[in-house]
Amino acid sequence: MINLFKKLRGGALIAIGYMLSPLSWWNDLFFNLPIALIFAYAVAWLNPTWFLPGAIVGYWLSNLLGILMMQFGATDMFVNEDKRNLRRDLWISLGGSTIYTIAVAALVYFHILKVPEFLLNLTP
Repeated sequence: MINLFKKLRGGALIAIGYMLSPLSWWNDLFFNLPIALIFAYAVAWLNPTWFLPGAIVGYWLSNLLGILMMQFGATDMFVNEDKRNLRRDLWISLGGSTIYTIAVAALVYFHILKVPEFLLNLTP
């Protein structure tokens, strides 16, 4: 029974993590960008000039959360308890999420990727 619960929990973590992760780039508009904007608005309450950096950090955090959820879900489903390496999983998640966020930020900065107009008018 416990094994079934771990597999169901792992499957749910993988599914939700996939929606937040960089692997589902097509879903950024529905999940990652709203999370990033909510985070940016919260940071902009402290200092209005922090809106854009807050959006980038919020985007990075949502991608990081997705990768972590996928990794923890996969380890729940496929890896025995004695073979888990939490530190390694965290470093892989941090590295992958950071590289992806830097790539997207660079594409926007160099105008290769255009930001929709309605997102540009959201700053407080």
